[in-house]
Amino acid sequence: MTNPTASNIHIALVHFPVYNKVGDIVTSSVTTLDVHDISRISRTYGIATFYVVTPLSTQQVLVERMMKHWLEGYGSTYNPTRKEALLVTRVKNVLDDAVTDIATRTGKRPKTVIPDAKSFPQSRDYPTIREELKNKDEQYLLVFGTGWGLEHGLVKRADFVLAPIEGLSGYNHLPVRAAVSVILDRLLAREA
Repeated sequence: MTNPTASNIHIALVHFPVYNKVGDIVTSSVTTLDVHDISRISRTYGIATFYVVTPLSTQQVLVERMMKHWLEGYGSTYNPTRKEALLVTRVKNVLDDAVTDIATRTGKRPKTVIPDAKSFPQSRDYPTIREELKNKDEQYLLVFGTGWGLEHGLVKRADFVLAPIEGLSGYNHLPVRAAVSVILDRLLAREA
């Protein structure tokens, strides 16, 4: 296996505080498909750490049990590439715990980059953020929300907000796994 933690870029999938479809702040459910797929996406793009952020102990146990199967159990020999992908994955209670973990391990507090389906005053385009991420003297944490998006206070406190992904229609509600794929490709893929 190659070194899965050679990057200065981390991502977090946040399940609280997020909005539901009527605008209430809630905790969304973790899906194991998100954990599997975003771990694989993270490994493909050289992400240092993928944080699954949920304050619910039952959801943390679900993720840890699934990870144990693929990292130590039968799954570790049945599908070694899944094991390799999950090596970058960690579970945290709140986003600040992920920030603290990065700062403790690297000596640098990460700058936060939040993709959002809406534009904000501090929104930046992809080429600008792509250039920013090339600064190897910094650590970066890309923060993805679940449900109907991250609570706006988190977005306002971000160092950078990515401009929305815009397709060819007015519809803009991608599944988070698709958004992670599109965004990481735009920001980190090798230039053609």
